[in-house]
Amino acid sequence: QVQLVESGGGLVQAGGSLRLSCAASGRTSDIYAMDWFRQVPGKEREFVAYITRRGNTYYADSVKGRFTISRDNAKNTVYLQMNSLKPEDTAVYYCAAHRGVVATTSVSRIDYWGQGTQVTVSS
Repeated sequence: QVQLVESGGGLVQAGGSLRLSCAASGRTSDIYAMDWFRQVPGKEREFVAYITRRGNTYYADSVKGRFTISRDNAKNTVYLQMNSLKPEDTAVYYCAAHRGVVATTSVSRIDYWGQGTQVTVSS
């Protein structure tokens, strides 16, 4: 089993920045990639970004150029640096992880989820 704990959410004005952190514990050697997803009430959870074990990254078009995902392997922690935030970025952000050999943007292929952290961007 793998446990994921997010931190760093909060309230920020449009154009501002936040950094989310996700600390992984347990059988972290099983993890192939770590993702961030987000969800607003009444909508499906959507992919934001992932980073593989080798450091390869991929972003949703809606955040490309504004968000950066990174990892500190020594701390088993993944970060999501969010710049130039917009009101439409308001959501609960979830850290996620999956096993296997191919990175995913699909909710259905995620093996582990964090509890979520609220990000609110005011206009």
